[in-house]
Amino acid sequence: MKFSRLFVPTLREDPAEAEVISHKLMVRAGLIRKLASGIYTYLPLGLRVLRKVENIIREEMNRAGAQEILMPAVQPGELWEESGRWEVYGKELLRFKDRHARDYCLAPTHEEVVTDLVRREVRSYRDMPLNFYQIQTKFRDEIRPRFGLMRGREFGMKDAYSFDADEAGAERSYHAMFEAYTRIFKRCGLDFTPVEADSGAIGGSFSHEFMVLAETGEDAIVNCPGCGYAANTEKAELTPPAEAPASRDDVRSREKVLTENMRTVEEVTAFLNVRSRDLIKTLIYQTDDGPLAVLVRGDHEVNEIKLKNILGGLKSELAGPDLIEQSTGAPVGFAGPVGLDARILADYGVKTLAQAVAGANEADYHFTNLVPERDFTVDGYYDLRVAQAGDSCPRCGAGLDIKRGIEVGHVFKLGTKYSQAMQATFLDAQGKDRLIVMGCYGIGTGRTAAAAVEQNHDDSGIIWPIPLAPFEVVVLPLQIRDEDVRRAAEDLYRALLDLGLDVLLDDRDERAGVKFKDADLIGIPLRLAVSRKTLAQNQAEFKERRENELRFFDLGQAPQKIKDIRDRLAMET
Repeated sequence: MKFSRLFVPTLREDPAEAEVISHKLMVRAGLIRKLASGIYTYLPLGLRVLRKVENIIREEMNRAGAQEILMPAVQPGELWEESGRWEVYGKELLRFKDRHARDYCLAPTHEEVVTDLVRREVRSYRDMPLNFYQIQTKFRDEIRPRFGLMRGREFGMKDAYSFDADEAGAERSYHAMFEAYTRIFKRCGLDFTPVEADSGAIGGSFSHEFMVLAETGEDAIVNCPGCGYAANTEKAELTPPAEAPASRDDVRSREKVLTENMRTVEEVTAFLNVRSRDLIKTLIYQTDDGPLAVLVRGDHEVNEIKLKNILGGLKSELAGPDLIEQSTGAPVGFAGPVGLDARILADYGVKTLAQAVAGANEADYHFTNLVPERDFTVDGYYDLRVAQAGDSCPRCGAGLDIKRGIEVGHVFKLGTKYSQAMQATFLDAQGKDRLIVMGCYGIGTGRTAAAAVEQNHDDSGIIWPIPLAPFEVVVLPLQIRDEDVRRAAEDLYRALLDLGLDVLLDDRDERAGVKFKDADLIGIPLRLAVSRKTLAQNQAEFKERRENELRFFDLGQAPQKIKDIRDRLAMET
């Protein structure tokens, strides 16, 4: 491809609305343009990157035995009502009515549609295992779309769905997809890690997220350097601490102290000269069964995903000021467990406190010297908090690390969640009706490209891994009006094409500095420049985008040398 024929509207300044580096650089490099909030057009360079991501995915999914299909983006509401998700999914599901007043939605995912397909076609255990996948556009009406392709409303996804006759088969399908995902992200040239994750709105019994590691990642990842255990902070397990020390029996009786206008952990602990870990935070939730109090230490945060899983189907949300005062008799900031008329759940960390501070359920007062089970009782102790660096690994006991990551893929064990709701059954070898066991597996295609930018950039622009780069090599004739320079550059361009490389020839009549800056901004991994100066030595100047070193190759040897470098870099991914 010649640059003069390519639409690449590069920008020198960051777009005002961009918050993260991938958004900034993908707009500046002319890869994407915003149409509306969370909705983007892929320009030629951006689409080339996207297609390379998709091709890697397609090759590995086919290798794993999955079959490609394409399902409709518009889905009938009756299928979602059948699965029970029409109301549960929330406002992210964009609903509308057709001219006959029938309910439809724009697909955020395809569990219902693919389950309906399979229940109509599969009759026997002999028809399975099956795994169908598609690469298609999804829509989720995010309340706050942001970060460019990282959290858009319209986005590309590879979604796959497996169907097996039993749990053992479903386990094999899950493992096959896990291995396929590992190969996909390795081939994309990304530094990533799979982590245990919560299944969220998709449902199911077990799942893993594939996280691209980046300091700018919006997700926190718990990692054990000892045994390799990894999970996102929503899922990370924490073991119960040792039982309370015997010395707690000697703690003085509780005392009510005046803490006028002191509502926060910081204010109360500073005034009372105690550590935040010795304070009990009491959070009031509103549930269908009435108010619920959740207790955690002052240096911990409630993990609402864990709380949701403990409560099962019981809906809960943080109470507002009116319900807090109604439930506790005190304004916000003074709630506590002593004498509280509500169900109380506590994190394991609260159980071992021996001299705690908590709100007294009275405006401007706190209790000191509290001992759990002496001064108040709870309905159960659970793992209810967000993991922190230094917590003990639930597998080996070593101290946990916290890293940042970007979710690019998610694999789920669905079990019979959808097949039971939608009666997707088959006849087993004994002729009995059985529920199909399912799994589902997603990869954000545009999100993968954006994550690659978050992980691979510098002050000059993007640094694409070879497998995802819009072009692998850029050839720069620095004096395009000089016939000898132009001819030498075109000869190199054709020779590189003949060797099977993906090449861009910058044939624009621009200054050398402009060409260098655009090549760096776009992030093309390999650069070959020709000028009057290099031609005088029968050479071309070569530079890898990741390196500062300049090298010079003889014109006749340059194409093969560059192919060898490309092949080496591709093998390293």
